[in-house]
Amino acid sequence: MKKFFSVNDITDLHTIVKEAITLKKTPQQNNHLGKGKTIGLVFLNSSLRTRLSTQKAAQNLGLHTIILNANQEAWTWEFEDGAIMNGNTVEHVKDAANVLSQYCDIIGIRCFASLTNKEEDITEKVYTLFEKYAKVPVVSLESATLHPFQSLADCITIEEHLPKNKKPKVVLTWAPHIKAIPHAVGNSFAQWMNQTDYDFVITHPVGYELDTKFTQNAVIEYNQEKALENADFVYVKNWSSFQDYGKVIPVEEDWMLTNDKLRGTNNAKIMHCLPVRRNVEISDEVLDSENSLVYQQANNRTYAAQIVLQKILENHE
Repeated sequence: MKKFFSVNDITDLHTIVKEAITLKKTPQQNNHLGKGKTIGLVFLNSSLRTRLSTQKAAQNLGLHTIILNANQEAWTWEFEDGAIMNGNTVEHVKDAANVLSQYCDIIGIRCFASLTNKEEDITEKVYTLFEKYAKVPVVSLESATLHPFQSLADCITIEEHLPKNKKPKVVLTWAPHIKAIPHAVGNSFAQWMNQTDYDFVITHPVGYELDTKFTQNAVIEYNQEKALENADFVYVKNWSSFQDYGKVIPVEEDWMLTNDKLRGTNNAKIMHCLPVRRNVEISDEVLDSENSLVYQQANNRTYAAQIVLQKILENHE
């Protein structure tokens, strides 16, 4: 593996999930791979699980970690090629990526969608430029459209809780939020689920359709109750409108996930990437139930990152 941006960088999803689960038993067995090497984690946005899980994964592999909160600790970056930099930007991404490549053997970068410029977001302008100018392997710690480490962790979590002797039904359900939220987690989960043989359904109000580039052949159901029928896994996540880009469209129905809404499921396991707005997206009774997998998902973020970093290190031994 030379980089990690999406499921398309994975040769075999089932195999890498199994390898990650095996790795959990002895997480430091390959700590020789990172000896004398450095990973740089660059954050243009806030982070808890991504930062700490990737750092722990790197340590398990023997990597030294450098963390840069670029929006607070670095010069303001310019992303326009050929820009006359006589304004607020101080350092071009071309220069920043080149310099970081001298200090690091692998670089991870996190950059959210702006939700204001649709074209720049869907073309991944920030991530693509950074990857273009970096001279070492780059991994996405979340980008404008995708969150691959989260999705790999989600696949690991589902694999660990699969029902016996049946194909699982997995439902991604939209949930309310108090502000506009990017599409990366929803897009990414859909993209990875489409690489499995699971029955996959996406449910959301009219007007909250995700980019069909990522949903592809998923079943789209606008009736949440119907979508949840016989579900084995329910993944809860908010996102803003894609068509009316970045807008929060008013919804009359109550889409918050509660125990009442889960009665028609197969005692479904509940998933969310965190952080979660309790009693807005999901009720406390659901989040704190024995069927909640949110903390297992968070734990698996370490092993999702570790198996990817391991494969990159093996490729560059």
